[in-house]
Amino acid sequence: MIVQIQPSQLSGQIRAAASKSSMQRACAAALLTVGETILRNPGNSNDDLAAIDVIQKLGAEISYAENGDLHIRSGGIQPRYTEVNCGESGLGIRMFTPIAALSSEPITLNGTGSLLTRPMDFFDQILPQLGVSVASQQGKLPLQIKGPLRPANIEVDGSLSSQFLTGLLMAFGAAGADDVTITVKDLKSKPYIDLTLQVMKHFGWEVENNEYRSFRFTRSQEPVRHHAPLAYTVEGDWSGAAFLLVAGAIAGPITVQGLDIVSTQADKAVLEALVACGCQLSIRPEEIEIGPLPLQAFHFDANDCPDLFPPLVALAAYCEGTTVIEGVHRLAHKESNRALTLQQEFAKLGIEINLQDDLMLIKGGTGVKGGVTQSRHDHRIAMACAVAGLKASSGVTIEEAEAINKSYPAFYQHLQELGAAVNR
Repeated sequence: MIVQIQPSQLSGQIRAAASKSSMQRACAAALLTVGETILRNPGNSNDDLAAIDVIQKLGAEISYAENGDLHIRSGGIQPRYTEVNCGESGLGIRMFTPIAALSSEPITLNGTGSLLTRPMDFFDQILPQLGVSVASQQGKLPLQIKGPLRPANIEVDGSLSSQFLTGLLMAFGAAGADDVTITVKDLKSKPYIDLTLQVMKHFGWEVENNEYRSFRFTRSQEPVRHHAPLAYTVEGDWSGAAFLLVAGAIAGPITVQGLDIVSTQADKAVLEALVACGCQLSIRPEEIEIGPLPLQAFHFDANDCPDLFPPLVALAAYCEGTTVIEGVHRLAHKESNRALTLQQEFAKLGIEINLQDDLMLIKGGTGVKGGVTQSRHDHRIAMACAVAGLKASSGVTIEEAEAINKSYPAFYQHLQELGAAVNR
């Protein structure tokens, strides 16, 4: 699909989409819980739908109520299929692999698209220490595993992604880990682990967090059973809303609703960058008003929130001076190599981006011009190019624009509702 964004003035209100980080964790927790879970405000992105498909194949039964709530009934891990597919969800494959390993049945875990090229050798190293046999394709998908996983004291490397740890924490909890510790070296994206622990606590698992250096299960908690339905409300998505907020700072004013300002989501940190750049910003519970003022370059550490690089590059393009964003090494294993992709695609719009070791330097305030960009099948690149086009000198075209379906299918529609001229 090809989408063209024409220079536009935005106004009005929009509600943030559901968080796929929250949604997928809740799906996993509901699968591991004996009883019924009701998910309110469920997401419908490709990653969300992949998670729903995985939990069904691993034993859960699902149905939708007339009001849109998702009902999940589970008796724990009881695989109905020998293979599950996580689509292109990095969180999905990293979280559900240890969870699927709770079964004694052999299971193959696979994915599609860019997920097939992402490194998974973490599991080759860790799962055998937990009694799970594993075979990968030289550290890539598909993975063949056979459990059952038995919790044990282990040490893991948290530098590539916190998502591996999320899966282990959930699997250990469901397996009834008792007086067992996971020690972590160099953990990245700590706020995502906060979200994992928050979801686990809501569903009944307690984990002792020792300053993110170790996580201890102090008593057996298996199995978690709920005799009455347990309700969980999926949060509004700060990752997708970051693009709306940047759009408001560039071409607003607009109001974004449905975001929890005390959320543990890592991408809530976008507010720090928005404050630093000097835009018009008013933050209230459940509502954020944002609009343009003369924007200045800013310095931002994205080590714990690498998904903010794309929207912040779009913001930096309109900020006078050179913006510096730290954490480039976190971008290599995304849907694309995002550092190089951002550099190349924004060059087509007249924006110079330099990469210096772990720093990205964006020269802003020079004017964004129209042009033809390519998403590289990366949802966040597509959205970044669309937002950058809102005040370009002429239209910005995005090829493979359907990539947004991975996380935010309604993104172009939401831009249109705010007044953007979107041709698709």
